[in-house]
Amino acid sequence: MYGSDVLAGTAKRRRPQIPVIDAERDLVVEDSESGFCGAVVGFDRSYDGEFVKLEDRRGTVRLFAMTPAAFLIDGKPVTLRKPKPAAQSGPAITASGSRRVEGLRARTARAGRIWVEGIHDAALVERIWGHDLRVEGIVVEPLHGIDDLPALVREFGPHPGARLGVLVDHLVEGSKESRIVAGLGPHVLVTGHPYVDIWQAVKPAAVGIREWPTVPRGEDWKTGICERLGWGEPADGFRRVLAAVSSYRDIEPALLGAVERLVDFVTEPA
Repeated sequence: MYGSDVLAGTAKRRRPQIPVIDAERDLVVEDSESGFCGAVVGFDRSYDGEFVKLEDRRGTVRLFAMTPAAFLIDGKPVTLRKPKPAAQSGPAITASGSRRVEGLRARTARAGRIWVEGIHDAALVERIWGHDLRVEGIVVEPLHGIDDLPALVREFGPHPGARLGVLVDHLVEGSKESRIVAGLGPHVLVTGHPYVDIWQAVKPAAVGIREWPTVPRGEDWKTGICERLGWGEPADGFRRVLAAVSSYRDIEPALLGAVERLVDFVTEPA
């Protein structure tokens, strides 16, 4: 009456294994704690772990920690992991779209420099052109504003062997910026973009919004953007912006062209 094995029914049941799934782009998952459901659109990393970015059908993007069994697919718990990069079948390409130099050892810094307006500008330039800058030995330095630019240029003393490139926000005809950068000499090249701040040179789709909100003149632009998008403080907002940028495809052409011209100018032989 017990069959061939009388102890078969007393064995302990094994706990079900939680599958580990590669978080491929556009994979739709649900956060098991909050119920937020969205498609994978990217990743971020901080001191306390790896995070996945999910975008719901209304365009809202949120970050979730990639902890074990934190997500659901078709109602069943899964653990997400960041996919391994696909193997390169041809020459490796940098974030700026140039060919990567393998086994790179950064060369001695050139006498020339590229100046940008602030820390955020420097971080975005590094994110896209970092490899290229190290290949060429170009140092990028933040100015914290350009009001004193003419005096700083005189102090630097640019010459044919030490050219100076300057990237300026909101460089449009008739602006304060356009008046400040006029007549700095033949060994200085100033380029810029038309946006109020370099954040705006990141394509809206890259940060999960339809367009950058309009901030009235006289109101701090970054603070106003963060208030309208619910991003917290400007430091929190910039972390979102920087995390959203992975290649030149995430940047508006006006910024791409401006930086490429500066790199060419500073590296041009004397």
